[in-house]
Amino acid sequence: MKFISWNVNGLRACMGKGFMDYFNKIDADIFCVQETKLQEGQIEVDAPGYHQYWNYAEKKGYSGTAMFTKEEPLSVTYGIGIPEHDTEGRVITAEFKDFYVITVYVPNSQRELARLDYRMTWEEAFLNYIKGLEKNKPVIYCGDLNVAHQEIDLKNPKTNHMNAGFTDEERNCFTKVLESGYIDSFRFLYPDAKDVYSWWSYMFKAREKNTGWRIDYFVVSDKLKDRIKDAKIHMEVQGSDHCPVELKID
Repeated sequence: MKFISWNVNGLRACMGKGFMDYFNKIDADIFCVQETKLQEGQIEVDAPGYHQYWNYAEKKGYSGTAMFTKEEPLSVTYGIGIPEHDTEGRVITAEFKDFYVITVYVPNSQRELARLDYRMTWEEAFLNYIKGLEKNKPVIYCGDLNVAHQEIDLKNPKTNHMNAGFTDEERNCFTKVLESGYIDSFRFLYPDAKDVYSWWSYMFKAREKNTGWRIDYFVVSDKLKDRIKDAKIHMEVQGSDHCPVELKID
């Protein structure tokens, strides 16, 4: 099975930059999207052969997630079941026979870490949510997790230490996820791969210089470890300040 995850930073804008060409070419079994920045009825995606699921933020033009699946899920839920965390359209969970698949857009801690406290609350709630699902069957979750876990995961770790996305608190939260029985699929296969990023600032010609961060992930239950075949980061794909990431499992 082939999975793709992409933070499109506004799906309507990305549609004008080749989104559907990539979508059709990559031919994923499950295609997850974050930061759609849409409300219901603002877009129609013509994707024959796919079931579509959308979670919209209450705030217009903000956040939002989507999932396209060739196989119809057994069930689909939106959010994590906690009202304070479920107004921003950040989570869609699809249940299949062997596992759950989640598309997630993790809250950004923002400049001067204005939202770090909320982020910590959210992290704990989300980990509890996936642990609850794991009691039933394994979990695969993907998306923009808004954290570079290790120094190897961003170009300038020293100057970015304690900036949003590279605080000790955020990195420790991701460590806790891995210690709870999950795998960062890319690092699992490529522990020493350098200069491989999934997000670049629009400023200072960051993408041209490859001054990036790896903040988009496929996180896989340890129970599925032996089924992981490949993990890729498609740095060549334009259309957003993020690029798509891929997972292949048997």
